[in-house]
Amino acid sequence: MEEGIQKQIKKIQTREQEVTKQLEKKNGQSWEENRIIYIDGKIYVPRNRQLQDKILSDNHNPPNVGHPEQHRIMELIKRNYW
Repeated sequence: MEEGIQKQIKKIQTREQEVTKQLEKKNGQSWEENRIIYIDGKIYVPRNRQLQDKILSDNHNPPNVGHPEQHRIMELIKRNYW
């Protein structure tokens, strides 16, 4: 699951201006590794509807959680993605 999402993220070349500014700060809280951007230790998700839908879908019914409510889904996503 995660590897497929990371592959998709690597293919997307666009970055929001805010993300570029975060990387330019070089404060240790934002970095790029193997074409994946991390901000505050979380994987940056580019603005791409297909990718965002995939992340939502993958976290909607995770096997170890069952079927979480909407706020719980967002909490699960925000643990790993920025």
